Amino acid sequence: MANTIYVLNGPNLNLLGLREPEIYGSDTLDDIAGRLEDRAKELDLEIDLRQSNHEGHLVDWLHEAQARGAKAVLLNAGAFTHTSIALYDAIRAIKTPVLEVHLSNPHTREEFRHHSYVGMAAKGTIAGFGALSYMLALEAAALL
Repeated sequence: MANTIYVLNGPNLNLLGLREPEIYGSDTLDDIAGRLEDRAKELDLEIDLRQSNHEGHLVDWLHEAQARGAKAVLLNAGAFTHTSIALYDAIRAIKTPVLEVHLSNPHTREEFRHHSYVGMAAKGTIAGFGALSYMLALEAAALL
């Protein structure tokens, strides 16, 4: 699985395209997945995209990425970004590089979004470019 990029999405990202499009854009998660898969093929990579509203699933999938030898993880943890010490610990526990991804720029939003446990453990963060954030993160992951 050395050519596989896990793309893990947290709570409420299943509502992309419907939820607050003025903040998150009109693309659905399926729209983003399709573009990622197309670009991944060009880069000789595979995408394993998943979404869960449950924190423990994200932790398990981070462990799985390590166990299966994934090249990298793109993680949009949603609101768990700002609250989850469990995700922080899981990222720190694995050797697989994790890139934090956000559609919006958390630093231009509410104060509580300015702190990121995920960002404290991730190799890097790409935020504020809407759906393009995922594509930029994929390009970065391809170079790791």
